[in-house]
Amino acid sequence: MTDHGLDLAIIGNCRTAALVEPTGRLVWWCYPRFDSDPVFCRLVAGDEEKGFSDVVLDGMVSIHSEYLRNTAIVVTVLTDRQGGAVRITDFAPRFRNLGRVFRPPQLMRIVEPISGLPRITIRMRPTHSYGEPFVQHSLGSNHIRYSGGDVVIRLTTDAPLSYIDREAPFVLNRPVALIFGADEPVPGEITTLCREFCDRTRDYWMDWVRGLSISYDWQEPIIRAAVTLKLSNFEETGGIIAAHTTSIPEAPGSGRTWDYRFCWLRDAYFVVKALNRIGATQTMEDFISFILGIAANHDEELRPVYPIVPTDPMEETVAPHLTGYRGDGPVRIGNAAALQNQHDTYGSIILAAMPMFFDHRLPRPGDEALFRLLETLGEKAIALAMEPDAGIWEFRGSRRIHTHSAAMCWAGINRLGAIATRLGFADRAAYWNSAAEKLQSALLEQAWNPKLKAFSAAFGTDDVDASVLLLPELGLIEVTDPRFISTVAAVERELLREKHVMRYANSDDFGLPETAFLICRFWLIDAWWSLGRREEARELFVDALGHRNRYGLLSEDIHPRTGALWGNFPQTYSMAGLILTAMRLSRSWEDRYWRG
Repeated sequence: MTDHGLDLAIIGNCRTAALVEPTGRLVWWCYPRFDSDPVFCRLVAGDEEKGFSDVVLDGMVSIHSEYLRNTAIVVTVLTDRQGGAVRITDFAPRFRNLGRVFRPPQLMRIVEPISGLPRITIRMRPTHSYGEPFVQHSLGSNHIRYSGGDVVIRLTTDAPLSYIDREAPFVLNRPVALIFGADEPVPGEITTLCREFCDRTRDYWMDWVRGLSISYDWQEPIIRAAVTLKLSNFEETGGIIAAHTTSIPEAPGSGRTWDYRFCWLRDAYFVVKALNRIGATQTMEDFISFILGIAANHDEELRPVYPIVPTDPMEETVAPHLTGYRGDGPVRIGNAAALQNQHDTYGSIILAAMPMFFDHRLPRPGDEALFRLLETLGEKAIALAMEPDAGIWEFRGSRRIHTHSAAMCWAGINRLGAIATRLGFADRAAYWNSAAEKLQSALLEQAWNPKLKAFSAAFGTDDVDASVLLLPELGLIEVTDPRFISTVAAVERELLREKHVMRYANSDDFGLPETAFLICRFWLIDAWWSLGRREEARELFVDALGHRNRYGLLSEDIHPRTGALWGNFPQTYSMAGLILTAMRLSRSWEDRYWRG
């Protein structure tokens, strides 16, 4: 297994989430929701020992940490040199109760001795205001209350409070539990309550996974990716964030540090496709509702990215009290991409809404009202398809007519023709099909670069871009078209690095890119598979799985030379790409059963 810098697990309950190191240290937790101020910020605090909670075992010599199978519960075992050991179980409660899903903004931790007389220290060093340590705290009978700025949190525990307050070691001779959350009393005996909640949370995730429709091959990676996508779903509104972190650099020293705790409408196409492919239809429906709720606001121009509550502000600022992941800043709050023009957004929404009209499993089928709403987006797509924008990679310093943006606009227009036909609107079908045909012809002509023998990143440029690998997936061109085959060869020649695929190789606002974008590898694998290069595709996919961290998770980027994961984590794009490619490449259940 590759040595990963981002060797972290995620726990969560679709309202809050935290990241856990293999030693059991909680290093990232935004409270009370995904995009809130981090109570635990150690991940981006540089060398400062703040913003975390952990259990330190005296004389520790080994660790073993993994997910409880098919759940979002992490179990870590620490062993000391005398053979003493403790087991730490971390989770965020999630289960059905009184006809609803119980998902408080709360983390729970159970610490129990499993051999010997382990001596531990429990440390609690929360922060507020993006990196300022709490200076006010008070002890109750079974809790410590921390207050600072606008944040108040409570640690409720049956462990000795004075030892925690002083960070003093003690012998663990019985199980103890810790509950991190709101400043509210906890009813009942603490460890008993946590065990009950853990059991019910385990049962919830087991049942959720049981309902997935997955392929024969690579079931464990698909399940872990599916659970991770679910954990990125803010269930109250239906939004799915790009990643749970802010400002993990795309590459060391690059300055490419962005806040990804928001919902990109572009991601809708890929995420909805992945969720639909594995039968996670409820999450898919909720995400489509989130997107359509934004699109229905005719008073505003569509932005490419929104907060999980779409009306919230997301201006980009820098956190002065945080030095960054491994000291590599700046740490940003908010994202200026919300101010950009990214025309692929219009097609992304239409493609994401497609299942509403064609998937008979869904209880609320698409109707004329939804179609009319999508038509307004289609008109925008017609108007903007051949206009300059920031593109899929969100260039901050340049605007061009990007092939991928134009292609997504075409795809949206094309799908409106299919939807109109489905609904029996012959005149509208003719209108949209005619518009799509005209755009397709102009797009393919202007995107083609005879010098490169490839479709270029943007009209009139000599740049190669991995996003053009999606053109057959969108239906713009046949995979067997000689121009696409030649384009794949150009991507291999210009962008393939040690089995990794760069987004592009030319300089951008921050210089030459150093790391490869993980989803681009899945796009190339899909292209190879469609072209009949199936052994090569499977080999490259199996190699990709080897770059997941010990918990089966992927970030945004990977360094081609070191294999280290970089970029925000865990990355929705990467996990959706893994699911779609695995499902495409897998043998069918029938093939496996009958052919061996």
